[in-house]
Amino acid sequence: MTTAKFTISPSTAALLADLDLPVGQVLRMAGLPEDLFLNPQVSLTPEQFYALWTALEQASGDPALAVSIARRTSSETFQPPIFAGMCSPDLRRAAERIALHKRLLGPLRLVVDGGPDELRLTVEWPRQPPPPPGLVAYELLFWVALARLGTRTHVRPLRLSTPQPPEGAAATRYREYLGVPVRRGAAATVTFSGLDARRPFLTANAEMWQVFEPELRRRLADLDRVESTADRVRAALLELLPAGQGSTGGVARRLALGARTLQRRLAEEGTSFQAVLEETRRALARHYLGRPEMSIAEIAFLLGYDEPSSFYRAFHQWTGSTPQQARSRAAAT
Repeated sequence: MTTAKFTISPSTAALLADLDLPVGQVLRMAGLPEDLFLNPQVSLTPEQFYALWTALEQASGDPALAVSIARRTSSETFQPPIFAGMCSPDLRRAAERIALHKRLLGPLRLVVDGGPDELRLTVEWPRQPPPPPGLVAYELLFWVALARLGTRTHVRPLRLSTPQPPEGAAATRYREYLGVPVRRGAAATVTFSGLDARRPFLTANAEMWQVFEPELRRRLADLDRVESTADRVRAALLELLPAGQGSTGGVARRLALGARTLQRRLAEEGTSFQAVLEETRRALARHYLGRPEMSIAEIAFLLGYDEPSSFYRAFHQWTGSTPQQARSRAAAT
């Protein structure tokens, strides 16, 4: 992932007030300083961020806290990258913009895909430590809240899945809010219809986007200066592999580096382009195989392989099994 910390807005204190939760108590439960939100910018490690969410759940006693927060979503609680999404013409464009700037908010990656008939958004988390299930669910519910806020329409997603869906009364609360049940899936994914993805945002504001964009680009440039080259290569590969441009030259051009410079910097970090490429392909393969609607041929294409047979050989080399066998095992768990 791209950055080691989550950035949260001081306006989180306003959210706690809306939830009728005492800020000091929640912060103490999370092991965080009580004056945390007096700072102009708050950055937390994943462990601290997850502890804060867990403290919120414990203090509220709400098993469906993600639903309660989603219902209170408003523009005043947004951070700049997300507020910029509100300025977008529709949900698809908002997702593309936020995906580009998501790494400013923390070590998450938003994958935007799907054809003209649907918009599929997948949130990828750091492998360790594991995030609280309720927090994972909220990241998906946020998109439903954003779609409803932007369009002023009761948008209902087509599907929503997480590795650990809510149960019991909490599951009922989620279904009431979403209009669909939360299914179990290998990835944290929410899918919207193409119609809802294109539905105009009444909050669209091109002039406001022009105000926000330069500052967001500056912050991305600052982040790139401290990011590892391997992280930048991974981010570039996510965009370039489906287009068949995931070569050393293609990535080097995207990063405005010479191919030799790219290889040298990766070597200085103790890795290589081929190693990062294979690592990225393995992670994406696991992600795509968790989607039963995708064929093996489609997955091979999205991973940048010319032929499905090349993907078969690579996958067998990585895992000792075939893609179908891996998919069957995942479905059985």
